[in-house]
Amino acid sequence: MSDLLDNTEEATKAVVAFLEKKSKSKTKFYLKDFYKVFPDDKPRMIKKVVNKMVEREILEYWSSGSTTMYGLKGAGIQHSSEGEE
Repeated sequence: MSDLLDNTEEATKAVVAFLEKKSKSKTKFYLKDFYKVFPDDKPRMIKKVVNKMVEREILEYWSSGSTTMYGLKGAGIQHSSEGEE
């Protein structure tokens, strides 16, 4: 089993680097997109890391009601600009 949660700083850097690299084409990503960043880790562990980054306000989630996506805080279309709070 990986120690992904033990290395949250390294995991955070890897996620931010991935998002910044992809930011020219899109700003919101499905949870499964992060599986590419951590190919040796289980989806549940990756979800914990991503959710921890949301708690720390590094990432934010966006939901259409049926789909949840994640992106860097402040990047792309936000709930506030869509009239949501």
